[in-house]
Formats: sequence, C-alpha cells, structure tokens
Amino acid sequence: MIREWRLPAIVATLLLAGCGGGTPDGPIELVFGHVSAPGSLFAESAGEFARRANERLGDRATVVVYGSSQLGNDEVLLQKLLLGSVDFALPSSILSSTIPEFGLFEMPYLIRDRAHMQRVEEEIFWPQLAPLMNARGYGVLAVWENGFRHVTTNVRPINEPADLDGIKLRTPRSIWRVRMFQAFGANPTPMAFSELFVALQTGVMDGQENPLTQIVASRLHEVQAYLSLTQHVYTPAYVTVGLNRWNSLPEDVRTILSDTAREMQAFVYETAERMDAQFVEQIRAAGVAVNEPAYQSFEAASTAIYDEYAASVDGARELLDHALRLAED
Repeated sequence: MIREWRLPAIVATLLLAGCGGGTPDGPIELVFGHVSAPGSLFAESAGEFARRANERLGDRATVVVYGSSQLGNDEVLLQKLLLGSVDFALPSSILSSTIPEFGLFEMPYLIRDRAHMQRVEEEIFWPQLAPLMNARGYGVLAVWENGFRHVTTNVRPINEPADLDGIKLRTPRSIWRVRMFQAFGANPTPMAFSELFVALQTGVMDGQENPLTQIVASRLHEVQAYLSLTQHVYTPAYVTVGLNRWNSLPEDVRTILSDTAREMQAFVYETAERMDAQFVEQIRAAGVAVNEPAYQSFEAASTAIYDEYAASVDGARELLDHALRLAED
C-alpha cells in the first residue's frame, strides 16, 4: 500500500535536501509533492500513480508522495522542480500566472466536459502549450484533473453574478480567476490553499471557489453555509517535472514513469466523476444549503473576460476559437 507521508514541512524539506538518487545500492527516491489533503482527487491520483509506478519499477526507484503542501505551495513546488529537490508536482491554476497562454483554462464555461477536455488536450495542449513549459525548464508527463469549480460562501447562495457583489472570495494565484470574479462583482483575494480553512473559519474570507473534492477533503464545507454549483471553470492539473532532474534519470525509469502517468488519466476521470456525485450529497447532508445557479447569466457576464484574454495574450484568440470548435465535435 502506498502511504502519503505527512511530516511537518520544515522536517520534510530537511530530509529532502540531500535526496536525489538514493544510495548506490538502493533505489532512486522520487519525490511527488502536491497541495491537497488526504481523500482529495490529487491525493488519490498521486497515490495510485505511485502504487502502479513502484510495482513496475521494482528495485530501480521508489515514488514517495508528500501532500497537504508539506513541501510548499504550488509556487514553491515549481521552484523545487527546477532545483531538483522535488521530482513531481501537480500544478493547476498557477500556470496561468506563469505562462500567459495557460489562461485558456481560466476562461469561464470554456471546457464543457471531460470528453471536450481530451480533445483540447490532444489538439491544443500537447502541440501548443506543453512546449511553452519545456522552454521554462519543465516537462509534463500527463494531464490529470483538478476539476469543475464551484462557489461556497457564508453570506448567501449565488444564483447570478449580482449575488457575488462585495463578497470577499478567496481565489488561487491566478490572474484570470481574479479578473473573472471582479467582473462578476466579488472582491477576490489570492491566497495559498493551505491558509484557506482558517481564513473562512475566522471570517477573513466570506467564501471561496474550488472543485468538490478539494472542498470536502479540506473540510471547507464545515465552515461554509452555502454551496452554489456554478461550474464556472474546469481546471486541468499537470504531472510536471523539472527537465534537468528528469533527464538525469535512467531511460528505463523515465519510460515507466511517463507511461504510468499517461495511463492514469482514465483512473483520474473515473474517480473525479464518482467523487463529484458523492460529495454533493455529503455536503448537503452536513447541513450546507446547495443550489444550482442560472448558468446563462454567468456565461453572459464572461464575454468581457474572453475579450480581455484575447486582446492581451498573443495567439489567444486562435486558442479560444480552436477550443470552442472542439466543443462542437
């Protein structure tokens, strides 16, 4: 069984400072860091990846997973990939603030479903976006999922953009997520995910937006009164490596890891669909009021964000048009 290690971040960092290859007679230790809590889609996905990979790697290498931001938030993990002190990370929204073209996946109501995302992955992500990560020293082994995002608040249910007026809403560090919620009338504030529970509990933030799996795994619904199933953005997640460290690994190890990461997508999607259905009922049973908003009003309010993205990022209009055409296939 794969265990997701849970050590204080400073202890884990010290332990990892000298890692990078194991002992001459032992397996290479490969560190997988992510920000999500046990029971989340990230935790389930990373754990299953480690289980499958370790079974195939035998005594060649061992993947060890550290979740719950133990090794740092997404920004820190991306830095550690380049330094080689972490081998895998699972960034999502943060990439839109690092690589402007990734704002494509921040556009509200762009990705309709997982089948649409698979077409976008094949025709847009791999040929056009993955090379942009390569140019910055990163490699992507596979595209997994963070999920369809929804709004929770302690103020009122959100049925239309006007209901967000004045609400202090935590967002990830994503330029376009902030601009989207500003356009909807909220007061969005970027904040590390690890700080979110306390911010909601103490009233520093009125609400937040995340996939259901993140909401439940981090117990955010315990400090929120309303869940509005806005589905405003679908966020992929990327199994990311630092190319310098990656290219130093033996070829057979790299082949096993990359093949395993790619084949994991079916597991990730199936697990995500199951969790979405399960967690809505779990949140409702906990006493949170659940509502389905009028999506058309949110889509109408999103036009300006599309136009701003297209005007400010080179090639963005072509990316948008291509992704929208793929929704019709």
